[in-house]
Amino acid sequence: MFVRTVSKRDLKAVQALLAETWHATYDSIYGEARVNEIIAEWHSMAALEAQLESPLSEFLVADDGTQIGGVAYATAIDEGKTVTLRQLYVRPDSQGRGIGGLLLDEIEGCFPDADKVRLEVEEASTKAVVFYLAQGFAKVGQTPSCGRPDSGIPADIYERPIMWAD
Repeated sequence: MFVRTVSKRDLKAVQALLAETWHATYDSIYGEARVNEIIAEWHSMAALEAQLESPLSEFLVADDGTQIGGVAYATAIDEGKTVTLRQLYVRPDSQGRGIGGLLLDEIEGCFPDADKVRLEVEEASTKAVVFYLAQGFAKVGQTPSCGRPDSGIPADIYERPIMWAD
């Protein structure tokens, strides 16, 4: 797998990957109907196109030349000091192969002024929690509205410092 910036031609494949991973991860938590609603709103073609154009952001895929195995999207806040990881999803049949770590490392490298990465994760998504803990993240809080203001989806907030080599 190699990591590269998302282009407009990737958006249908990214959208399909997001739908697949969301159903695999969240159907048992929220139910298929609610997951379909979230996918339709959060991962619509218009939403993905907006991510491509968003300032102070990076939108990456892990690609093996045949298919996209993972996607990551992050934005910078606090004058570039904090990277907010908004999406990190790996195709279910590709999980456990280092793709998530590869994407996470590349995202960090895209924000050279940042000193930490922050993300929100559904507590019941145990695979994600285990992954982030293994990547050095620590729980620092909670939010009643993950992903979007007033989403009504509670989540835990995790952070880890970015350690730059001298």
